[in-house]
Amino acid sequence: MSSGTIHVISVSHNTRDELLACLSSLAQARSAAIDRITVVDNASTDGSVEAVRKTHSDVDVIALDHNVGFGAANNFAAKQSRSQYLLFLNSDTVVGPGAIDTLLARMTAHKASAAGPKLIDASGRPEVSFGSMLTPWSELRQLMRQRRAAADSPSAKRAIDQLVSLERTVDWVSGACLLVGREAFERAGGFDERYFMYEEDVDLCATLRAQGGAILFTPKAEVVHLRGRSVRKQSSSGPSHYDRSHLAFYEKHAPHWAPWLRRWLRWRGRPIE
Repeated sequence: MSSGTIHVISVSHNTRDELLACLSSLAQARSAAIDRITVVDNASTDGSVEAVRKTHSDVDVIALDHNVGFGAANNFAAKQSRSQYLLFLNSDTVVGPGAIDTLLARMTAHKASAAGPKLIDASGRPEVSFGSMLTPWSELRQLMRQRRAAADSPSAKRAIDQLVSLERTVDWVSGACLLVGREAFERAGGFDERYFMYEEDVDLCATLRAQGGAILFTPKAEVVHLRGRSVRKQSSSGPSHYDRSHLAFYEKHAPHWAPWLRRWLRWRGRPIE
């Protein structure tokens, strides 16, 4: 494996403590494949920019003057990259030694366009971080899997452990830790910026697959994801970012389902006009 091939990009908005822990884990992992780390800060007010510049002087910091959203912020840094691969890494992740190198090795072995690792929480409980292309039926199955992953019964634990133990080609992997070939990312047009937050990872994987690429999930690489910490710090008003992104995804990929989703959201008291 050649060195100097991965540009790590992490977007942050008011997640200073988690971001610093993430950057420290990258430093401790000492992956020879990483040639650059960039933090794109979406107008944080918690001192994130100053803290990173003070404690991680080798990290590039792009401080935006307003929150442009997850996909747009990632695109901003990716456009400045010349590395062979881009690793989009949530600020609420912790990377262990060998994880990035293993992820890259498995991706290149499978000649995939993108790859994601097994994600676990701080206690080691696995996350269902991959799935099939979004349809009402696949979303129902994913919801059932997520509920099983959160359950404490031994049978549910065995089922989820078995599910996430198999390396496989999938329709999408989570954007919490997503390794993508830069040229493939550019051909795909980057993240679709109509999604402020949520669904941009599924959308990107769909585009990569439409262009003939494969998406790999590999449990051979493992990353801790402190899921939800960054989301809980997002301010919101009116319809949620998730609802808007969810509807935008169906309007783009399955427009025949979009009117039904609008009706369902209205019935749930969450109309989007």
